[in-house]
Formats: sequence, structure tokens, C-alpha cells
Amino acid sequence: MPSTQTLPLRPVRAVAALLAALAAALLGVGPAFADDVDSISAGPGDDRTRLSYQLQPGQHLEDEYVVRNTGTTPQNVTLFATDAFNTDEGEFALLDTVKKPTAVGTWVLFDGSQPTEAFALAPGEQRTVPFTLAVPADAGPGDHAGGIVVSSQKGDGQILVDRRVATRLYVRVPGDLQPALTIANVSADYQPEWNPFAGSTAVTFTVRNSGNVALGATMLVGAKALFGIPAGTAVRQELPELLPGSTRTLTVVVAGTAQVGYLNPYVQLQPTVEKDALNPGPLALVSRDTVIAAVPWWILVLAALVAGFFLYRRWRRRNDGKRAEAWIAYTEEEARRKAREEQGADGSVEAEPVTASTAHGEDSGR
Repeated sequence: MPSTQTLPLRPVRAVAALLAALAAALLGVGPAFADDVDSISAGPGDDRTRLSYQLQPGQHLEDEYVVRNTGTTPQNVTLFATDAFNTDEGEFALLDTVKKPTAVGTWVLFDGSQPTEAFALAPGEQRTVPFTLAVPADAGPGDHAGGIVVSSQKGDGQILVDRRVATRLYVRVPGDLQPALTIANVSADYQPEWNPFAGSTAVTFTVRNSGNVALGATMLVGAKALFGIPAGTAVRQELPELLPGSTRTLTVVVAGTAQVGYLNPYVQLQPTVEKDALNPGPLALVSRDTVIAAVPWWILVLAALVAGFFLYRRWRRRNDGKRAEAWIAYTEEEARRKAREEQGADGSVEAEPVTASTAHGEDSGR
């Protein structure tokens, strides 16, 4: 009877499991869809990065603003102008959508007379929106800053997402332009290190745009010793644009400040304007300083200890000298006393002193 060969069951089961896994994977694969994208871009129709105008009080002009739906979903947008301000960190910011403008944001009108314009944009669609900028007759000279905003709000219930795209708006009214930055409240705090040349000085100061022109600045913060000798590594950095009336408080650390006793921290500001801004004319350098003590306390303590040690040694020497002199005088006196005592012990009799009574008795005895 011919023999029959039986295949092992374990490899067969492994192959079956592999085929089942492949089938499940193939059946589970479906078409992939990209997530919807909400995206809007906006700005002037040309290559301008900001809307900058110079108009006399009472003048007006017309311009255009382009809004594009660069996403994959339809967008309902609202176009409006608002006022600008500087945050506590010095950043340029615009009022929230729900806040009403009171300055340059009220000078812009759409469709001839409307402060806002709302419309829908299909994916890939763009719209050019004309607007009018009218400067009030009583507008003061200087820069008036704001922005044109495109707002797209989505949400339901209690959650509302407001996506905003904006372009800066600057209107300069000619007249008595006063481009000026001021520095106030300069203070400094010295932090010593064991290495007398490795300390640091934190310089705190407040910058205010006290003029009527939007200005940035190149800052130089450092410290000097006596006779103007540099003490530490001066720090140079850019100050972002400050709008008229805005302030910003900064702290700059000057590293490598030597402990030289007299320390003169200083702040210098060279006002600047952004490249797309209108030229306000000459800009004056501004500087302020203060004076603090950068005392090397550990060196003074060490010097005091050394001086104290030498003073103590001097006092000890002087005191030891006096004690030695007293001891010598004492020993000499003791030596003389002992010598007198030894002479008395050898039997020598001292002559009795002769008095008047003894002399009279001797005469009567004769």
C-alpha cells in the first residue's frame, strides 16, 4: 500500500492568516480626501505693503482693495476699516471686530457711504472693492494709523471663529510735523559675579512717541566707567514702530559689566521710519543715562580682612612689647629684692641710728 505524506498544519495556517490580513487591508482601503481649507488674502491691487496717503484736512481720494478666497470652501466676508494701537509689547494691533473705531477708521467708506461691505466668495474667486478715504476738516497734523480688515466668521452655538486679514493704513496730514521720541524713567540694577569683570547690568527705561509721526528706532544700550571708558558689551537692537502717543517699557541686559565702582548706564535712540513710510524729515538722536555703584563687595571684604589681619598683628606686637617691658622691669625688681634679702641673711648688722636721747645717756654714764 503506497504511503501518504501529510503536510504540516502550522505553515498552512500561517499562510492562510497572511492572506486574510492582506484581504482585510485591501478591503479597508478607500479614497483619501484632502481637508477643507479656509484661507483669505487681501491687500492693495498693486505691490504696496501698506496703504499710505498724504492728504490735507477736508481732502478725499478713491482707491481699491482686493480680496481673494485662496481656500477650498466658500467664504462670507465683511470688509471694514478700524483704528490701530500699540500693545504693551510694542506690537502694531487693530481694534477687535466688535469695537467701533473713533479715528482714522471712520474716514473710510465703501460703496460710497457704507462703513462696511459684506459679500460671498467662491473658492478661487476674488473681488476688487473700491473705497473712499475722506479726511475731516479738523484733522490734526501728523500720522493717523489704522487698517482695512477682512473678517470671515464661522461657528454655531457659543463658539465663533473670527479669521481676519488686514492691511495697515496710514494717513499723514501735513502741517507742524513733530517726529520725536523721548526716554524716561531710566533705572539700572547691577548683578555682580565672583569674577569682577563678568557682572551684568539690567537697564530699564520707557520710550514714548511724544510727537505726531509714527517712528521706530535703533537702540544702543550700554554702560561706561569713569572718563567714559566702556564697561561691558553694549547692546544694539531695533525698536518696532511706535504710533504717536504710545509708550513702551523695556529692560535690556548689558553683559560683561566690570565692577568698577562708578557705573554710568546709558540709552541712545536713533529714530527711524519704515521703508514704505513717508519721509518726515531730519530725525534727532535721543539719549538718557543714570549713575549707579558697581562695587566689588567680595574684594572689599577680602581687603578688609587683610587690613584687619595686619592691624591685629601690629596691635599684638605693640602689646607684646609693653608686656615684655613690664616683665623685664618686674624681673629686675625681683632680682634687687632677692639681693637685699640675701645680704640680710649673711649676718651683717645695720648700725643703729644715733638719736639725741642716746647721745645724752652716754654723757651721764661717764
